[in-house]
Amino acid sequence: MAAPLRSGIGVGSRQDTRAVHGTSFQKKSRGKLVSIPGTRPSVQNGQLLVSTGVTSLDYVIGGGLAVGTLLLIEEDKYDSYSRMLLKYFLAEGVVCGHSLFLGSARDPPEEILQELPAPVLDDIGCAAGDEGQAKLCDSEGEDSMKIAWRYQNFPKVQTALAASSRFGHYYDVSKTMDPEMRQASKCNTFFLPDELPLKSEAEPSTMNAGYRALLRSIQNLIHREGFDTAAPQNKSRNILRIGLHSLGSPLWGDDICCKESPSDAVSLTSFLYGFRALLRSSLCVGMVTVPSHLIQNRAIMGRVTKLCDTAIALESFRGSERETNPLYKDYHGLLHVRQTPHLNCLVCEVPDTKDLAFKLKRKQFAIERTWVTQVQDRLPLALRGDPQTPPPTPVRFCFAEKQNTSDHFWLLRAFAQGITPQMSVH
Repeated sequence: MAAPLRSGIGVGSRQDTRAVHGTSFQKKSRGKLVSIPGTRPSVQNGQLLVSTGVTSLDYVIGGGLAVGTLLLIEEDKYDSYSRMLLKYFLAEGVVCGHSLFLGSARDPPEEILQELPAPVLDDIGCAAGDEGQAKLCDSEGEDSMKIAWRYQNFPKVQTALAASSRFGHYYDVSKTMDPEMRQASKCNTFFLPDELPLKSEAEPSTMNAGYRALLRSIQNLIHREGFDTAAPQNKSRNILRIGLHSLGSPLWGDDICCKESPSDAVSLTSFLYGFRALLRSSLCVGMVTVPSHLIQNRAIMGRVTKLCDTAIALESFRGSERETNPLYKDYHGLLHVRQTPHLNCLVCEVPDTKDLAFKLKRKQFAIERTWVTQVQDRLPLALRGDPQTPPPTPVRFCFAEKQNTSDHFWLLRAFAQGITPQMSVH
């Protein structure tokens, strides 16, 4: 049919030809992204991301937590910094207006929620609701700065963003969140001693009674509140943040921390398998802390890591030899990235460096690059020395990102003379 059309149409009817052939081409429109406060699309794979509450941790794991994924945190020995990351995760949900679910078997969830850090909103500017303060800011601006006459009649634009529309916030650890702000968010809790009956009927399942009750509670909440993506959306969408504290501990009825060959070795892995399936089909994101230092069978810990999308480990210096080592005086511990997610791609997002350390400041949980572990691992055994005893003849040697030939010369000379150098990082 195309050949007769070309032969019958003259030169003067080119517009008709374009009209006939132009109807078969349509511009492909992109799907509309879900707009939820406190989220943003990933630049790598377009996945919807939420913040963990720690901006430096968001950068390490690829921009944030993808909705529908699970983050595993291997607890430090005293469960101080892993507990703090869980509080950051929940506090970010309160500020963004997300719904919360907190499950615990040791401490009541209400106590953990009362310890949430207060957000630092100094950079928000003049609040929209406080009209008096806004007028004061406008009057001060007019007196302090004069603009060109051609811009005086232009409409004023509010450059400060609301707290809920930002991605990632900062928090003051020395202060707790306002109770009114905390109570304004929807929070559901699960405390195992209150939820688990004294006498429960035996059910044929690979999970123990505590994990079964926890998974059933999460599933009922997802279907009841409409977080399931298959359910019809009759109202505006929101994100459900699920935080589970210290899974795998004996308080959950699990014995993987007590024996090298536990009798119930698949209980935690079965729960994570079902929990991850719930996250995949809902607008939810989960954070789980596990006392990995208590799990004696490393094969079980390896399966737990594989069942999570993102896995990090916290190694605290408290009570260890590195606490008094001058090389680590500026840090509180090391952060190890065990696993990063593979989302809509064959290759995962690899961090720039694996030598990461963290320190807890007054208003910030900071994760920074450190060259201490990299340099110390590359040094010969004769140069490392004992971290407890000072070297007999210290030679101060500075390691930087860019080293010249003289630095290498002095290091080789010290090694040849049998002198242990005292290293410092800049």
